[in-house]
Amino acid sequence: MSARDTDQHGHEHGHGHEYENENENENENEHGGGKGHMSGDAGRGGEERTFGALPRAGSGAFARTWWGRAWLQALEDTALDNQQLKQGRRHARAGAVGAVSVRPGRITAVVQDRDGTAYRSDVLLQELSETEWDTLIDLAVDSAGHIAALLDREMPPHLVEDAAAAGLDLLPGIGDLEPECGCEAWDHCPHTVALCYQVARLLDEDPFVLLLMRGRGERAVIEALQERSAARLADPAGERGATDGSPAGRASGGGVPAAEAFAEGDILPPLPAPPVPAAAPGEPPSLDTETEPAPGLDPAALEFLAADAAARAHRLLTGAGTFDEPPLTPAQDAVRLAAGSPVSWLATRLATGSGRTRAELDLAVRAWRTGGPAGLAVLTEDWTPGPEALRRAETRLAEAWDDDERPALHASAPARWTVGDAGLQLRLGEDGRWWPYREEPAGWAPAGPPDADPAAALAGAASD
Repeated sequence: MSARDTDQHGHEHGHGHEYENENENENENEHGGGKGHMSGDAGRGGEERTFGALPRAGSGAFARTWWGRAWLQALEDTALDNQQLKQGRRHARAGAVGAVSVRPGRITAVVQDRDGTAYRSDVLLQELSETEWDTLIDLAVDSAGHIAALLDREMPPHLVEDAAAAGLDLLPGIGDLEPECGCEAWDHCPHTVALCYQVARLLDEDPFVLLLMRGRGERAVIEALQERSAARLADPAGERGATDGSPAGRASGGGVPAAEAFAEGDILPPLPAPPVPAAAPGEPPSLDTETEPAPGLDPAALEFLAADAAARAHRLLTGAGTFDEPPLTPAQDAVRLAAGSPVSWLATRLATGSGRTRAELDLAVRAWRTGGPAGLAVLTEDWTPGPEALRRAETRLAEAWDDDERPALHASAPARWTVGDAGLQLRLGEDGRWWPYREEPAGWAPAGPPDADPAAALAGAASD
């Protein structure tokens, strides 16, 4: 069977064949329609949709879309036994899940064990209340892009975010997928897990499957969107609330120009005080789940980057960092990340990504720790001071020591002076500071922090 099939009524479907409950359709036709199961001619607007058994799944991820992955994340966060998850995935890949019935608050299928024993498995999901549906429809109508995305079989992320901000969770979270199975397991068993993995494939093709689980079929949702949109166009104030002439009243209807609202700002409450920053940055979420990562995505590396971003944001919030720091090049940022003491394999990856050997990266990290980007520049970049800057530097070197204490310095390169055979060197940075270096088997390496006084900088290196 192809990935997308067409039934006798001309409707396209996702994986597997979708059909209506015939007995319920006949019952509805006898009673003239109304709520309940829609007839076949009604398309996908009914209160129940049934999908034929899906073909065996390949070795890739079960979910391609972000909302399909969110569904599986809710399952994996809820299930207490990873072995049950693994066994359920194997059942799903093997095609052990029969036809899937989707209706408000419940999904159902018969799942077979390897020995052929069949169990009816159900997963329950809380339906939205009428008030919550009104809120969701209002949010969807607020943006034409939301409606267009839904009709294009996509779940708009901003709609989900806006709904969450309004206290309405459209996608399931931890504990929201409640299992019921004929095997009498008290938690998610391999049968309910397999059912959830197959439903993720259905959600990939059509997010209206999720909306039906939440209480309304596609036809009902589209009709509500059309009615609400038409009412907005005909009477914006009446649809969103009567106005009383004030900016607040007009904002509840057709809105008010920003300049007018600002001019009457005295009627608005003061802004709340900014929150107090946390004492330390929070821990990043763990990405070590049973879901296979997308090709080319390394969860451990992503966790490290998330922790680094949180730490940088915390420094900015607490005033330890500034927003006017010049941007770093990828090669510089690789050194900064490596200086954060990552595990060995991550440092090796940063070295490769920045075109360095591991030894070169370790040396660059030492330079970064002595002075950040400026310290790294002294290690890796050659610069030639202008005549005036060079005269000032030589004068400063001549005056830094008494005659009987002055080391034997000779210019070994522009802005670099080597101390005879002592294996020490002073480098002049573009910022006017002196950076001590020591000769090591691998080459010249940073030997201490910089100083405005060349004698102090060299003394620190010699004492180490």
